[in-house]
Amino acid sequence: MTPTATTPAIPPVLAEVVRSGFVEGHHRGSLVVLAADGSVEHALGDVSAPVFPRSSNKPMQAAAVLRAGLDLSGERLALAAASHSGEGFQLDLVARMLSEFDLTEDDLQTPPDLPLDPVEAEAYLAAGKVRARITMNCSGKHAAMIAACALNGWDKATYLEQDHPLQRLVLECVERASGEKVSAVGTDGCGAPLMALSLTGLARAFRYFVLAPEGTPERRVADAMRAHPEYVAGTRRPDTWLMREVPGVLSKMGAEAVQAVALPDGRALAFKIDDGAGRALGPVLARALEHWGVQGEVVSRMADAPLLGGPVRVGEIRATF
Repeated sequence: MTPTATTPAIPPVLAEVVRSGFVEGHHRGSLVVLAADGSVEHALGDVSAPVFPRSSNKPMQAAAVLRAGLDLSGERLALAAASHSGEGFQLDLVARMLSEFDLTEDDLQTPPDLPLDPVEAEAYLAAGKVRARITMNCSGKHAAMIAACALNGWDKATYLEQDHPLQRLVLECVERASGEKVSAVGTDGCGAPLMALSLTGLARAFRYFVLAPEGTPERRVADAMRAHPEYVAGTRRPDTWLMREVPGVLSKMGAEAVQAVALPDGRALAFKIDDGAGRALGPVLARALEHWGVQGEVVSRMADAPLLGGPVRVGEIRATF
């Protein structure tokens, strides 16, 4: 059937699921790669249609709190842009940030949650702990947002409303970095407003951050994330591995299988797996990096997505482009 205005094109297959030599499934999606000059070098699927970048928007949200006048740097700024794993050192810093700004966990409007990292979640439950607002992976971002509100005399109780001064500032930061107007606003899993962008706009935003002049809010966020990647994600997370092991790279995943990456020379990429399967992120990202000539153990580690039959490896999820 020929696609029409009411029949969108079917996205291409970015990864396939192979079990015992049999292809049992596919993960479709769209991907855009920008050259160092910002032009579209390669595109698969519809990279101009809006998507919700989810937590891939967090660098822009962190830039907004800096533009609001909040003085954050180092690990604290990295945590403001984080989807943290709920590891002890991350939760300790969120608690210190709240205390430093005369806030408490009760000020957070994150939903109570377990640590994002499964290993941390098991240990957390084994210790007899229950879901908490501070444990939710966006608590660093929310702590920074509330602190920015307190600094400016803005209402802390309504900081998640779309027309709040802070969220209007986030919108400005998203549009400035992406070079496009936000086409829709929804609500993210943490309760914060979520601005829709095209994948091209998302890649352009990450390029904007790594190329921004030193000292600007965007460059400060990029530098903090790259200097302290363990606070952006966690010790067992691909974003951390990539930023730690590939010099100058900026990387941030988002829920529903979104990923954005920029290299220090201005090359950038963004993609989304349509079915939201996070298991396809590593293989797809690794293949895209290989096209750039980025190699090494970290790329091989991300590409490896085994399927098991009992304790035995019987297949894999692998990129198809």
